[in-house]
Amino acid sequence: MTDHGIEFPVFRLHVVPAVLALASPSWQRDVWLRPEEFEDLDYVVNVLFDDFCNAGDPTPWLGKSLRTEEEVALMKELGEVYSTVQEEVGRGASDDVYLDAPAWGDVIAIAARLAQVMVTNDLRAAALVHEQLNRSRRRPRTVSYTRTTSGQPCWPSPET
Repeated sequence: MTDHGIEFPVFRLHVVPAVLALASPSWQRDVWLRPEEFEDLDYVVNVLFDDFCNAGDPTPWLGKSLRTEEEVALMKELGEVYSTVQEEVGRGASDDVYLDAPAWGDVIAIAARLAQVMVTNDLRAAALVHEQLNRSRRRPRTVSYTRTTSGQPCWPSPET
């Protein structure tokens, strides 16, 4: 699958953790249900639907905060299943009502798949950058020969 790159890497730094949060039921219960914590479901939804992507229509975000068509397709699927839960429980429902909704497991499953794809794509991109940097730093290996008293080469000496 083609990696279209990321025009806005800072956006991606918000999107990936939001997807990871949706993929983690323990995080949701441990963090979202504690009023003293900054992050809650509303925050994650704002990241994914309003601020740094649009899970309802993610195609325009390809190459901006989403790398591949697979990420776009999974984000769209996540947006659809989240919207189904939202219709089921009501827009103003509390986080614990969302987490207890029958279809919430579908949100978690799709978010988990999307998280896996996004992290894999980011690692692949980072490895490529690392390899390109190392390739540009390498010098060609030179071999010099030790000369005998007659001036004939006899053995390669270590790299100089």
